[in-house]
Amino acid sequence: MNTTNEELKLAIKYMLLASLLFAFTGAFAKILSQSMSSVEVVFFRNVTGLIIVLISVYKIPLKQNGGKPFLLFLRGFIGFIALLMYFYNIANIPLAEAQTFAKTSPIFTAIFAYIFIKEKLSLISWGGVLVGFMGILFITGFDVSTLNKTDYLGILSGVGAGLAYTSIRELKNYYDTRAIVLSFMTIGTIGPIIIMILGEYYQSETFDFMLAPFVMPSYNDIYIILGLGIFATMSQLSMTKAYSLAKGGIVGTIGYTNIIFSIFLGYMLGDSFPTLVVLFGILLIVISGIIISYNNKNK
Repeated sequence: MNTTNEELKLAIKYMLLASLLFAFTGAFAKILSQSMSSVEVVFFRNVTGLIIVLISVYKIPLKQNGGKPFLLFLRGFIGFIALLMYFYNIANIPLAEAQTFAKTSPIFTAIFAYIFIKEKLSLISWGGVLVGFMGILFITGFDVSTLNKTDYLGILSGVGAGLAYTSIRELKNYYDTRAIVLSFMTIGTIGPIIIMILGEYYQSETFDFMLAPFVMPSYNDIYIILGLGIFATMSQLSMTKAYSLAKGGIVGTIGYTNIIFSIFLGYMLGDSFPTLVVLFGILLIVISGIIISYNNKNK
């Protein structure tokens, strides 16, 4: 894909906005996780957004060619699974660390874009990918034998998000941006309903990130739920638009600003400040994105 300077500038603006909105979405999710399961938070995150997008589609009908229904479903399903893992981490580890795991997705996006849609990666870009994986090692503590559930889920959420974002590169040629978001929101609404029904009869400590019963929200939770849905929907639309305008590696780099926003928001919510080792890991992941972005931009 040949991206013009104007498209690149617009993509950067959309991604900066998405990053800020994503950080606030994470903060809302962390607050809600104190009174309900992360599965239920995912449900409210998506059902509110689904209503907003449907209203938008009703007012301004979709303009698209279609033709890739399986890929559209796959984008929604993989994104939903990645979201379950991501919100579980938000509930159980500092917000900045959960966001950092999620922001490994541009590294995987670059790899998947190379594999599936033939976006070329030079040796320099592959070096950037390697630096990114080194950053993951610093964040997780190097010793694979000591990795806990949140480490595994964090890495897998990055892989899943990378696959979902890569699919947008192809889907945007066939579908309206809102249709792509709608597929994600619809699956992300129906999926938790099924999971919470199952959670009433079966619970597992191993799979508690995707099996949990429904808990009736309190009156005060309603306001947080509305904020969660609105911010999540706007961030999703902005992110999807950004990825449709420029290459995954370029847009993904700008998305790392989400970590900075999350460090401060998490601290305000009571999270401890990241250790020097974790901060160095974050720095390596950001550097990897810059390397990939710079090389792709100048090819």
